[in-house]
Amino acid sequence: MNPWIYQNQPFTETPELYQGFVYLITNLTQNRYYIGKKNYWKTIKRAPLKGRVNRRHSRTATDWQDYWGSSTALQKHIDLLGVDCFRREILIQCRTKTDMSYHETRLQFQENVLTNPAYYNDYIGCRITSRGLTT
Repeated sequence: MNPWIYQNQPFTETPELYQGFVYLITNLTQNRYYIGKKNYWKTIKRAPLKGRVNRRHSRTATDWQDYWGSSTALQKHIDLLGVDCFRREILIQCRTKTDMSYHETRLQFQENVLTNPAYYNDYIGCRITSRGLTT
């Protein structure tokens, strides 16, 4: 298995304090990159208890340990070359979804991912407000 790397160490535990992370996947054979974000947690909404109106919410871990990005071109290269030719690195741990969107978008613009052929990224999509931003 090819684990996520954070601060030059393998990272496998789901942290309670963070909502998710911004990451960089590197194709080691072709020096190509992908910048993205991934949630550690997802919210499960369940029906209200009998006699109650409000829904119940609980949090469960996502599949982040097995995640390899959403880019179709990246996925094709992973299938072709194998996971050992790629490095998955967590760049920034984020406490909120807004922080994740902000930092992902900031890095994508900073690295010119849409015009630089070294990046797999095909689009930059974000909707960010100052409410919810912690950094």
